[in-house]
Amino acid sequence: MSDEESPSMGLFKKFLHNTSIFKNREVLRHSYCPNVLPHRKPQIDSIASILASSLRDETPSNILIYGKTGTGKTACVRYVGRELENASSEMGTACHVIHLNCEVIDTQYRVLAQIANYLDDSDARASDRPRTSIPMTGWPTDQVYAELKNQMEAMGGVHVIVLDEIDKLVKKSGDETLYNLTRINSDLKDSKVSIIGISNDLRFTDFLDPRVLSSLSEEEIVFPPYNAMQLVDILQQRADVAFVAGALDDGVIPLCAALAAQEHGDARRALDLLRVSGELAERENTDRVAETNVRAAMQRIETDSLIECVSTLPTQSKAVLYSMLFLTKLNKDVFTTGEVAQVYREVARILDLDVLTHRRITDLISELNMLGVINARVVSRGRYGRTKEMSFGTGTKKIWDTLLKDTRLNDERLNEIDTARFKTLFR
Repeated sequence: MSDEESPSMGLFKKFLHNTSIFKNREVLRHSYCPNVLPHRKPQIDSIASILASSLRDETPSNILIYGKTGTGKTACVRYVGRELENASSEMGTACHVIHLNCEVIDTQYRVLAQIANYLDDSDARASDRPRTSIPMTGWPTDQVYAELKNQMEAMGGVHVIVLDEIDKLVKKSGDETLYNLTRINSDLKDSKVSIIGISNDLRFTDFLDPRVLSSLSEEEIVFPPYNAMQLVDILQQRADVAFVAGALDDGVIPLCAALAAQEHGDARRALDLLRVSGELAERENTDRVAETNVRAAMQRIETDSLIECVSTLPTQSKAVLYSMLFLTKLNKDVFTTGEVAQVYREVARILDLDVLTHRRITDLISELNMLGVINARVVSRGRYGRTKEMSFGTGTKKIWDTLLKDTRLNDERLNEIDTARFKTLFR
């Protein structure tokens, strides 16, 4: 059947015949791990020096890695892990690197089962035997732990377990998983375990038992944000592979880098900007990416990420955010934690939510600030101490609209909040 005879091909034909400015757009994805990571040699060398002992069949120290989103933490750990496995293969030693995303695998059972199944799969492929996987639900946790130990003992060698977004695991399931993993070496004879925790939340260790923290943070590495010039180098390296020659105007990469540098030096944001700019230019059927495409991409990304972020917040976080938006209706452009807490208690009472402590409200506000939903800064009040002041940037209408799609927040009883009383209180 010809293109003209196929309705489906007729729909896509004009897009397939567009001039492509991409050679390989996958290079601009977060999942792509390049062979060279610019401006991260000190951090890569630090991780490699710690893990090198595993090539001598010794137990490496556990590592905690901190840094804001988009500072190269995951990419560097994946790169070092890949090199470690290659080196161990050449030397005839046994080193296995297991990378888990704790935003998805966030319970003790699933973490233990995922590690065991990964090792079982590797062993089955190496020895050409059938797999004996653990189900993702249904077994007692102690049975899963015992099976994991047996699997490690059977394979021997050193097992490096990378827990990416480790703070999500701790906040969801507590520190029992980490307690068991950091002490598993005492139950092993023929194999060894090292833990690498990756987090963009510097405060998540507040939730850990001191014994777990001392075992987990034997070594700590901090990844600083990239500056604009470093982001230019990163983008140029990717752009040389991602785009055809001459596809970018001279100002495109510096503009992407400058905009991302304002967002705490986030390389992911810079890569997203460059990729979406190219996609917008491609849809316009132009053969070059211009600065106007970058600004259009910035607006699109901000809108999409804000809506997704707000819509996936837990109910308590949405209640705190609702309280802030309520304060903006009182014509308060800037507000304090205490003012938010007072409105929140009224919102929680109306919605029959458990009322959080002042400290927990402060934690949720900090998370909203970290996610970029609000802007927050600590100011000094002289002898009255320090307080946190918050405000919204643009887009409060989008936040309202997104919040009200949650049936719990779209509750007519919230109209009962005494606006006049709060106006008088916060005058």
